Amino acid sequence: MKFTETEIPGVVIVESEPHGDERGTFVRIWDTAVFAERGLEARTAQWSLSSNRNAGTLRGMHYQAEPHAEAKLVRCIRGAIYDVALDLRADSPTFKRWAGVELRAGDACALYIPKGLAHGFQTLEDDTEVLYAISAPYEASASSGVRWDDPAFGIEWPEAESRVISERDRTWPDFAP
Repeated sequence: MKFTETEIPGVVIVESEPHGDERGTFVRIWDTAVFAERGLEARTAQWSLSSNRNAGTLRGMHYQAEPHAEAKLVRCIRGAIYDVALDLRADSPTFKRWAGVELRAGDACALYIPKGLAHGFQTLEDDTEVLYAISAPYEASASSGVRWDDPAFGIEWPEAESRVISERDRTWPDFAP
């Protein structure tokens, strides 16, 4: 596995190394020991799958508040996404900054997002599926988010012919630290 740091501390692109033969390929996408050695959260409490019918679907920016904060490993397993991690850690030198990366099915890459960051993505193709490994169980009372287009962050999303956004994601209030 290859780990590439982004400009946001703790946000890491994880590239698996496929091994192939006449049968196809085999790819290790999770290794508890390797993640722990690199100082990344190595425990997974749940796996989730997001299915999205239309290109331009935007989900985010979501996080779980303490004490239920979660780390995520996000991988596109069908289609393509523009994946975004937003630093909401008040003591971080990159507070309110974001990192975005394109993830495509079959590219052997995933994005690791540590606790304290919000996460969201926009689909780039129809019929896109996203697989998440999550370090903490979902806790409805801790579920929160910030608006995808809040000027406090200036996230640069790809252009979309039309966007599909939930009412909740469209109406988060302006960010107030």
